[in-house]
Amino acid sequence: CALGFFLQIYLLDVAQVDAFYASIILFAGRVWDAITDPMVGFFISKTSWTRFGRLMPWIMFSTPFAIISYFLIWFVPDISTGQVMWYLVFYCAFQTLVTCFHVPYSALTMFISREQSERDSATAYRMTVEVLGTVLGTAIQGQIVGKVDTPCIGSPFFFGLPNSSVAMEELNMTHDTESLTDTRNAYMIAAGVIGGLYLLCALILLLGVREKREASELQSDEPVSFFQGLKLVMNHRPYIKLIAGFLFTSLAFMLLEGNFALFCTYTLGFRNEFQNILLAIMLSATLTIPFWQWFLTRFGKKTAVYVGISSAIPFLIAVVVLDSNLIVTYVVAVAAGISVAAAFLLPWSMLPDVIDDFKLQHPSSHGHEAIFFSFYVFFTKFTAGVSLGISTLSLDFAGYQTRLCSQPDQVNLTLKLLVSAVPVGLILLSLLLFKLYPIDEEKRRKNKKALQDLR
Repeated sequence: CALGFFLQIYLLDVAQVDAFYASIILFAGRVWDAITDPMVGFFISKTSWTRFGRLMPWIMFSTPFAIISYFLIWFVPDISTGQVMWYLVFYCAFQTLVTCFHVPYSALTMFISREQSERDSATAYRMTVEVLGTVLGTAIQGQIVGKVDTPCIGSPFFFGLPNSSVAMEELNMTHDTESLTDTRNAYMIAAGVIGGLYLLCALILLLGVREKREASELQSDEPVSFFQGLKLVMNHRPYIKLIAGFLFTSLAFMLLEGNFALFCTYTLGFRNEFQNILLAIMLSATLTIPFWQWFLTRFGKKTAVYVGISSAIPFLIAVVVLDSNLIVTYVVAVAAGISVAAAFLLPWSMLPDVIDDFKLQHPSSHGHEAIFFSFYVFFTKFTAGVSLGISTLSLDFAGYQTRLCSQPDQVNLTLKLLVSAVPVGLILLSLLLFKLYPIDEEKRRKNKKALQDLR
């Protein structure tokens, strides 16, 4: 969450990476992350059982290296060349290592119980705490960094004045020597705190959760190659339709997440408030997860998708149509958080239903759960990487200038499109795709009974 909300503005305004190269870092890191997800999922499916389980060793051994890589992402190296490569290497390394945590962590839901109701309940608890983690990430990163004023250069008209280059050099010297150093130190402090939380939570997971061997079906009865597993999974139509719907939903919220800090800072003019606005989004999401869990059990998962995700649309439109107003922005933040909660919970709640449907259609084929989970993450991350790279590149084409206190009108227009018009269009497209998703509540009940009879 800290990376999603802050890495773009950090690369542009703190590390002072050119917008074009920043787009390459963000794009390549996300795409690399997407590529490693199915590979890790496949290797996990072939992992032998140990006294710690099949999934836990992956979490155990990846954690310390992930924390080191994460900290180095937020460090500005004192090198004149190779800065882009520094961020690219450690961003990709962190994405790989966190994949070794996240894929087995997500798949654990399938291996602590076989009961749909227990898995749905576990998913709701997991997503509540996961969103709470994003709140902590937003709060820690935002509040620590927000206490320090990142230096910026005055209005663009300044550049047209005589001797502007001399004045610019003096301004840079006075700002860079103290304020920018303080900002960089604040990012490293935040990284250290979040890294400590990462370690603490990993220890709680390792010491507090046990895989049930009798519930585990990770190991196939017969060896299945990577491409055979991929073919089986990708030929399952409900899975493809679920992926397609949440693909565009995740794209919408990733665009909002990646550009929201810049939008608040430059377009709305809330340079000193954006970290609190982000916190309002994530607090709202955390508090409404239990509501959406109740809603989906009462009215069904497809209805929860339609209501939950579409509720953000009028507020995303309002934030760019209405004049810049702090109260309106906070209202929009709370409303967006309600939709974020639905987008967090529902895909992970619906995926086990698709896997159950697959088991009924292929009763003799076992051990593909991790592949389902990893490819699910793959497609959302791949397209998110593409969208984030393209959005940063769009800002470069629009004329984004590093460290300006205000940006050209074309940049503000681009930011409005990236946090409102494009996400709204993607949400509407995802809702149309969800009409094709075949597993409604009646189908889910039939599958549950059929699985019980099969067992």
